[in-house]
Amino acid sequence: MITKIKKRSGEIAKFEPEKIKNAIHKAIIAVNEHDGRLAQRLANEVVDILSKRFKNKIPGVEDAQDIVEQVLIKGGFDKIVKSYRVYRKKRAEIRRLKSFFGVKDELKLSINALKVLKERYLLKDETGKIIETPSQIFRRVARHVASADERYGLNAKKTEEEFYSILSNLEFLPNSPTLMNAGTKLGQLSACFILPVGDSTEEIFDAVKYMAEIHRSGGGTGFSFSRLRPKGDIVTSTMGAASGPVSFMRVFDVTTDVIKQGGRRRGANMGILHVSHPDIEEFISSKAKGAFRNFNISVAVDDKFIRAVMKNKKYSLINPRTEKVVKRINAGLLFDLICTMAWETGDPGLIFIDEINKKHVLRKVGEIESTNPCGEVPALPYESCNLGSINLIKVVEHGKINWNKLRELVRLGVHFLDNVIDINKYPLREIEKVTKSNRKIGLGVMGLAEMLIKLNVPYDSDKALKLAEKLMKFISAEARKKSQELGEKRGSFPNFKKSMLCKKYKTMRNATVTAIAPTGTISIIAGTTSGIEPLFAISFVRNVMEGARLLETNKEFEEAMKKYSWGEELLEKIALTGSVQNIKEIPANVKKIFVTAHDIDYRWHLRMQAAFQRYTDNAVSKTINLRQENTVEDVKKIYLLAYKLKCKGITVYRYGSKPEQVLYIAPLGKKRSFTTAESEYSGGCPEPYCPF
Repeated sequence: MITKIKKRSGEIAKFEPEKIKNAIHKAIIAVNEHDGRLAQRLANEVVDILSKRFKNKIPGVEDAQDIVEQVLIKGGFDKIVKSYRVYRKKRAEIRRLKSFFGVKDELKLSINALKVLKERYLLKDETGKIIETPSQIFRRVARHVASADERYGLNAKKTEEEFYSILSNLEFLPNSPTLMNAGTKLGQLSACFILPVGDSTEEIFDAVKYMAEIHRSGGGTGFSFSRLRPKGDIVTSTMGAASGPVSFMRVFDVTTDVIKQGGRRRGANMGILHVSHPDIEEFISSKAKGAFRNFNISVAVDDKFIRAVMKNKKYSLINPRTEKVVKRINAGLLFDLICTMAWETGDPGLIFIDEINKKHVLRKVGEIESTNPCGEVPALPYESCNLGSINLIKVVEHGKINWNKLRELVRLGVHFLDNVIDINKYPLREIEKVTKSNRKIGLGVMGLAEMLIKLNVPYDSDKALKLAEKLMKFISAEARKKSQELGEKRGSFPNFKKSMLCKKYKTMRNATVTAIAPTGTISIIAGTTSGIEPLFAISFVRNVMEGARLLETNKEFEEAMKKYSWGEELLEKIALTGSVQNIKEIPANVKKIFVTAHDIDYRWHLRMQAAFQRYTDNAVSKTINLRQENTVEDVKKIYLLAYKLKCKGITVYRYGSKPEQVLYIAPLGKKRSFTTAESEYSGGCPEPYCPF
């Protein structure tokens, strides 16, 4: 009987017959056969031949695969043989491409995941040599984060194994700084921070200094510049004229260019100005000529402004220094300018500041004025964002959602993120103080689009919206239950008695528990779609390394290809546009499920955001993708509908409206071709940087 097998690396490993059965079973399923006993019978035959042919010897992986083909041919399973050979060929090509990276891959990750891990996450020595594997990074993170349990007299080793399991199985991943820095000397684990900007030179440059320190540690920053006096206003100390908030934003932008985040990523900022600020028009137009590349910008609009827009009335601009009205303007014309610039450049977005503060559970502690760079965490000054996301594709089993598994992932995710707050090394004492006073966390999701495909539910459908609400309602409820349990055992967050939560709950460990982040790079590691975005492309050509090119296809569509016996030539045709909607060979039922960001009408994008927002404590990062032919009027409708649906913020992105964008659709007749770096953001995400 065979007990051991030689891997391609030469390593001797335990022989597992189950792997042979699973490989055969996949080939059977691929050709739409569903004989549950056939795979086991064929696998048994393969094992018998191996045992006889390699008596007193150790076979190699290739030997086993060759015998699988022989058994299939002998049995007359021509279609299954073809499917199995395609699988072997693809795996061989992937191994060849992975060899470029020089990283041991025990977890069988995708090429994209391996490249991203190598470039940004795996630890290196002083010479730049990689000194850990993908498995080891997850072990490092699990061990360090679990160590917080020791403070509460718990079994940290048990928790470590639980955390390692969900990380290595790609069921849950935390924000990037946690993956990068957990268990290292730097030890800064938060994604983003909110910094106040006061109306004095000293306060402004303190904020610049703090921002530089945060960017160096791997975090992003959010600012409100609404407290700065307007351009031309008097500076009493010198009797000179103020230069205004937009001028000072340039200092932040240039500093961000100079500081390279932890040596791995460029920095990112959110700049917000209240719509009542006298310099609001200059702010709205500030990115018109490609300026402020390190900023996303949003206008904080209040209910009064939106009502004035709807009624075409005047709106007051107020000097924040004197709190006096300096000008009355037509709200509709200002709204036109906002929407025109968003149509032309992708900025500004809107922050519905009154809606944010109405839902703010810590109103007695302070007022929220800003958000993190991608908008999913409106926060108080000096608060940090501690985020993680559940991979939804991992909870789909046999065509259904495994709600028990999802519940367990939610509970472990809340436990993990709460531990992060305890063991984090904060860049400023004030940040540590405020973060630990409120203990906000943001558990979210990624892989929604692939989950819907797996469930045979079109993204742009009422069924998808109902499922989204049910899903997020479940996650929110279970996250709060876990936070209550932690509160009972570890104590509520210190500001609990000042919060709105104390009216409903006896205890709560965390002021907030949920947020929907864009999951830029962690979704690549997880091998799934970003956040709650739809697919960006079904098939495209990726430039890898040393001139190697790989025709990449969504894995769920690959399964459909096998069932319909479509060939590689179809993928070449799809790669021209990335969409299947105009491919005649593809039936309507498949087209309905495999929709991309630009196939979907903007109303469905917005309704999906609103569906998740209803059960999310913080906010939802979602790009409302527009086609190139969409108009300024469409942007106006989106912004007003987002307000009506009680979203906390809104961002649109019209294809081609930025001089540099992440993903491109090639002109007709040319293949879409992306580098790995270009494809890190799915859904056409317009943010200059996504810290997740």
